[in-house]
Amino acid sequence: MSTVLRAPAQVVELDLDRPGGPWRPGFTAPVRPEGSVVALVRRAGRPLGLVSVGPDGADPDRADGADLSDPDSARLRRRLVEAAERHLDAGPPAVTPPPPTAPAPLVSVIVCTRGRPTLLGDSLSALLRTDYPATEFLVVDNAPEDDTTERLVRTLAPGRLHYLREPVPGLARARNHGLSAARGEFVAFTDDDALADPGWVTALAAAFRADPRISCVTGLVVPAELDTEAQAAFERYCGFGKGFAPRDWSMRAAGHDPLFPFAAGRFGTGANMAFRTSVIRGIGGFDPATGAGTPTRGGEDLLAFLRVLVAGHTLAYRPEALIWHRHRRTMAELEAQIQGFGTGLGAYLTAAVSQRPGLLADLLRRLPAGARYALRRAGAGPTGDGNSNSNGDGNSSSNGDPGLARLGRLELRGLLNGPYSYLVSRRQDRRFRAEDWS
Repeated sequence: MSTVLRAPAQVVELDLDRPGGPWRPGFTAPVRPEGSVVALVRRAGRPLGLVSVGPDGADPDRADGADLSDPDSARLRRRLVEAAERHLDAGPPAVTPPPPTAPAPLVSVIVCTRGRPTLLGDSLSALLRTDYPATEFLVVDNAPEDDTTERLVRTLAPGRLHYLREPVPGLARARNHGLSAARGEFVAFTDDDALADPGWVTALAAAFRADPRISCVTGLVVPAELDTEAQAAFERYCGFGKGFAPRDWSMRAAGHDPLFPFAAGRFGTGANMAFRTSVIRGIGGFDPATGAGTPTRGGEDLLAFLRVLVAGHTLAYRPEALIWHRHRRTMAELEAQIQGFGTGLGAYLTAAVSQRPGLLADLLRRLPAGARYALRRAGAGPTGDGNSNSNGDGNSSSNGDPGLARLGRLELRGLLNGPYSYLVSRRQDRRFRAEDWS
């Protein structure tokens, strides 16, 4: 099923094997049944898909936090369960494997932030609800203008959150700063506008422990809210979701994807990614000439995914490693973000071939397919890349939508500017390095 997401709508989650609900993301509180609802449906914690229902006629004056036995809440649950039974393959409850007998390895969770203390506070509060027993939390404050973030981190959970300051702007530099301080066997990254599911770290660690060949794990990202048309347009155009089925990629089993391994956005996103610490350090961390806060505006996560693959490792996508993301709320913010995605993509491809010239011939063979893809995006036609709707099933919902076509043109404009932006960013990075040594 391809759920076309519209705004405004409440975003909730519902576990078919858990009594009560639906709940706010993270099972933090029951919801008031009012208006349209989009639900992430789970079974024993495993994400199955998204379903939506229209306004249900509930009492608009009912307070938040209604009792789970309230008939309106029960009616909404029934409607969502019926929708799930019609559209999703719920299947029987999943068999929970026995917990590993070995001690849980330490996972370092790194959150990079810059001037968004309100969003950060919510993100950290969600992380502190993790059910994984061995975590350290590192917050990297990137080029701060004041001490607001530092005071927040030091007072929110003393002893559990560790504050780090990276003075030079750039998300890749901030990620590398956190990576240099990480003590965990695995290192996980998320953003300050994301809300981690309580089982997020547990799911990431389980993937690594299940297969020693896996050196990078990404997970499902779903919208935390659909309050504005811009948030819904983001989901219709390119949402972060990559589907509800686990997948593995490696250079040993490339498959028939004509853009593999360069369409790294298909593997996941920097808001939800984790690595074996030794591997990400071994490939040099993140390229500081890429990422938000630099002229490239992104691409550091895509480049890391590619470098892990070409180094001979396996990259895994596990939807049970769940993150809720708060998308940009205005169309102006969304348009700037999408153009930045394009710039980051062009910069990432430039960085890839400049660092590994042997990839150039392979990339050139894939350019015709890549060009067709970019032009279809610019025309808001079907892209078929598995990143065009929230279910990641490859069926674009953007046909004929002039707003989405505009986003496609902005992304293409950014893509064409990406190579130049990377060269400018490299010169800037060399200057920063020279100042560090002086």
